Amino acid sequence: MDLKDLYRDVIVDHNRRPRNFREIEPPRCTADGHNPLCGDKLRVYLRLADDVIEDVAFEGSGCAISVASASMMTESLKGKTQSEALALFERMHDLLTGRESAAANVSELGKLAALQGVREYPTRVKCASLCWHTMKTALTGGQTVTTE
Repeated sequence: MDLKDLYRDVIVDHNRRPRNFREIEPPRCTADGHNPLCGDKLRVYLRLADDVIEDVAFEGSGCAISVASASMMTESLKGKTQSEALALFERMHDLLTGRESAAANVSELGKLAALQGVREYPTRVKCASLCWHTMKTALTGGQTVTTE
């Protein structure tokens, strides 16, 4: 099995069985995200204990890339501080948009590295990054984000 097949399998698995696909009651932060181009819509919920993400979840509908990215994001954020989550947002943004700095450290991202192939399909970058922008918006006090 080559690396592309492995990455594809990870994305398919997270799309078919999304992790943390639920509402959090009560959340401390929420934000809504919308990708008009693809029709993806989601809400990200975060519960923090002091500065640490205690729980994170999402609800909504979208394409396979959007759902898989949100599922993988929620798994990666639990237990991180707000500043660590925002730093991971920057790394993922670099990875998805093909910035050179991200390529050097892709192995440190674990399963999130499966999303690197998305950058070869510019219309799918917004699908994969929607949840990340929505999470950042929630953490920084915003309410809504769109990819347009």
